Amino acid sequence: MAQTAFYWNEYCFWHSGGNYASVAPVGGLVQPLAAGGLPESPETKRRLKSLIDVTGLISELDCSVVSPASDEDLRRIHPANYLDTFCEMSASGGGEIGERTPFGPGSFEMAALSAGLVKAALLDVLDGRSRNGYALSRPPGHHCLPSTPMGFCLLANIAIAIEAAIATQQASKFAVVDWDVHHGNGTETIYIERNDVLTISLHQENNYPRDSGAVSTRGLGLGEGYNINIPLMPGGGHDSYFYAFDRIVAPALRKFSPDVIIVACGFDASGLDPLSRMLASASTYQTMTHHLMDLANDLCDGRLVMAHEGGYSEVHVPFCGHAVIQTLANSDIEAPDPFEDRIQAHQPNKRFQSLQRELINEFAVLFGLD
Repeated sequence: MAQTAFYWNEYCFWHSGGNYASVAPVGGLVQPLAAGGLPESPETKRRLKSLIDVTGLISELDCSVVSPASDEDLRRIHPANYLDTFCEMSASGGGEIGERTPFGPGSFEMAALSAGLVKAALLDVLDGRSRNGYALSRPPGHHCLPSTPMGFCLLANIAIAIEAAIATQQASKFAVVDWDVHHGNGTETIYIERNDVLTISLHQENNYPRDSGAVSTRGLGLGEGYNINIPLMPGGGHDSYFYAFDRIVAPALRKFSPDVIIVACGFDASGLDPLSRMLASASTYQTMTHHLMDLANDLCDGRLVMAHEGGYSEVHVPFCGHAVIQTLANSDIEAPDPFEDRIQAHQPNKRFQSLQRELINEFAVLFGLD
């Protein structure tokens, strides 16, 4: 059995968006940027792949050729009218269907391949071919609703992978830990009424989608209690994530006892990210990965899958991603974060940390984890 399998495809880097300046459409008083386009560019992912090549970490990973998610896979989550519209627009040059999700020619096939990377990572871990896996998926997926793309997400990658695993009867209980800085509203919506998928989202409060990800959203019907939102105050830094893991994430996972843990692995809580203010560094992600590996070892024979989501700092995402993959692979090959000292100096003071911890303690009581 391989320790860590790695899934990527150059074609996923070819997905393109429309004429945006950050998240604002160009026009009127919005001047195009020199680089152009959305912050969800291919360079963050390509530079991560390049970094693990340059350090030699790639040699310690099991890399596989992966097929796109099939039409059957996609239709377990997305209705035919959405898929047909997306496919037709992709074939005719691209366009925009939902909120902040412009796409170019061929993006339907690229999105299906991105979902296929996550599906392969999950099924291979469940098959025992690898102990854990990392899918360098692009475009991302955790905001995508069944009928509406949102926030750069065109297909619900993780949900597509989960339903494929259920269809093959390889697992029956799944936990999704979403540490992307934005609320995982798509995954929440898809599983809000189910008790076989525990969804946990740690996110910057009221970042995106606005007014989404409230603590009070706990699930509906059979899903009551199986959705956990942990909105963190902007600027919370390392301590907010580590304390939330100790007080909420770990107890919730132990209580649920999943067959596999899947991470919506966004790096947009980075201290250099243009779309957040959470002050995480590569060491933050490395520590959270260690925590989840320990939990996976205790609960589900080490089965852990990372699905790449957001992260918009081209200079910082590669180091954060390298730290996660290095940790998954139990490798000694490092790529030291050149921004660690700077981000460490910007961490909140003890009074701020105390207030954030008080709020997390209140959340834990609300979730019945006290």
